[in-house]
Amino acid sequence: MKLLDRMRHKLRLRHYAIRTEEAYVRWAERYLRFHKGDGDWKHPAGLGAAGVEAFLTHLAADRTVAASTQNQAFAALLFLYRDVLG
Repeated sequence: MKLLDRMRHKLRLRHYAIRTEEAYVRWAERYLRFHKGDGDWKHPAGLGAAGVEAFLTHLAADRTVAASTQNQAFAALLFLYRDVLG
């Protein structure tokens, strides 16, 4: 099962709202695309805390997103690492 499909499955098992599921999966997709770099997909298990920090810093500094948006992105990535990847 693909990573994002596993994430959807775990979200549904924990009875998250469908809108939350959609938002979390979109944040995970953005995170993966951010770390795609020069065309090589990197698995999030190899990125760790430094990868999350780089992505959140990018959101704050380059994209100038609101603090609540950063918090939602962080919650999505926390769910990805804690509940999907273990």
